[in-house]
Amino acid sequence: MKNIEMKVEGNKLTITVDLSQRYGKSSSGKSIIIASSEGNQAIPGNEDIKIGLNIYTKA
Repeated sequence: MKNIEMKVEGNKLTITVDLSQRYGKSSSGKSIIIASSEGNQAIPGNEDIKIGLNIYTKA
């Protein structure tokens, strides 16, 4: 994962992303990647629950 922290406390998932980070243009070149799970990933401690997350801005 790029620039994503996940934490589970009880039944709550907290996702932290640093919005000041940039990881270059997307493959289409239309956006700039801020954070990505890089596909579906398991939630910590809950392998049967998955998340897919992309955060981006216009290029």
